[in-house]
Amino acid sequence: MKQVMLYCRSGFEKECAGEIQDKANAIEVFGFPRVKNNSGYVIFECYQAGDADRLIREIDFQSLIFARQMFAIASELESLPAEDRITPLLESLESIESFPRCGDLRIETPDTNEAKELLKFCRKFTVPVRQAMRGKGYLFNKEHSKKPVLHICFIRSGHCFVGYSYPENSSAFFMGIPRLKFPADAPSRSTLKLEEAFHVFIPKEEWDTRLASGMWGVDLGACPGGWTYQLVRRSMFVHAIDNGMMADSLMNTGQVKHHQVDGFKFEPPRKNVTWLVCDMVEKPARVAHLMGEWLIRGWAKETIFNLKLPMKGRYDEVLQDIENLKMFLIENKVKFKLQAKHLYHDREEITVHIQVLSNISPH
Repeated sequence: MKQVMLYCRSGFEKECAGEIQDKANAIEVFGFPRVKNNSGYVIFECYQAGDADRLIREIDFQSLIFARQMFAIASELESLPAEDRITPLLESLESIESFPRCGDLRIETPDTNEAKELLKFCRKFTVPVRQAMRGKGYLFNKEHSKKPVLHICFIRSGHCFVGYSYPENSSAFFMGIPRLKFPADAPSRSTLKLEEAFHVFIPKEEWDTRLASGMWGVDLGACPGGWTYQLVRRSMFVHAIDNGMMADSLMNTGQVKHHQVDGFKFEPPRKNVTWLVCDMVEKPARVAHLMGEWLIRGWAKETIFNLKLPMKGRYDEVLQDIENLKMFLIENKVKFKLQAKHLYHDREEITVHIQVLSNISPH
């Protein structure tokens, strides 16, 4: 197998392609990305047979910013007959000796309006394909969360890619997208950005300790309160920093203190803040530096923030801002874990999460 498929947001194919090219070069897997603008996916062509499996094993999926999912492609099928799509699918796998037996099946599409029209078909198609794949031994008889995932991605009717991913190094979500419902009482749709970030960056089994009731959080650029809402619903207390007005529903909880001051000048009154969140519309380099200052001073233990992307050079800007932030923390002897992702609910921005692991020297 010589191809890897990566899902991304429509319009960000070039960023996804640049990133997978860099990551592949770093582990000396050589090839090139195939990009079709606004398709919602990138295909990376390896020069050597077997390198597709190397890529999906050795590239840390969590380190990919613009890719929502990645899997090795076993076959590409075009012009599948409407009367029998399953037989050609099974036949395409018969000639592949190294195709693993899988524990789950996902029949998906890229995240574009054109492709998403196929989702109803994909849902109906899943049951008969699952039965057929189990009958031929390509799927275990019962779902197995630790075994590879069988992916069938339809880019248009009758045209699909078939492949597999490793569950420990891929997205656990269908199409790489967490399915979230907008809370009716939330003050803005931006609330879904922070909720998605929690799902992507914080393991669910750690929510009780890392997103615990009674914690203090700070929300820079809070109004009208979409991100504050996510902290309040988890029974945290929040310093909401913004010159605008906060939603009355949040202020009435008694869990929010509203400070009408500049987010770049606010200092927490007590050093008891666990979470710093920030969705300010500002230059990304300035926001990244501010987040670093908070962590270096010990004002927060974890932060989630957005970096707004420029119209051009988006990938280069992201790399530069994150590298500068890493160096800033390292120079100040802060031990940390950093993750960044272009989330489903992001638009022209990426979301970054940093957890302070320990400070080598006090500040």
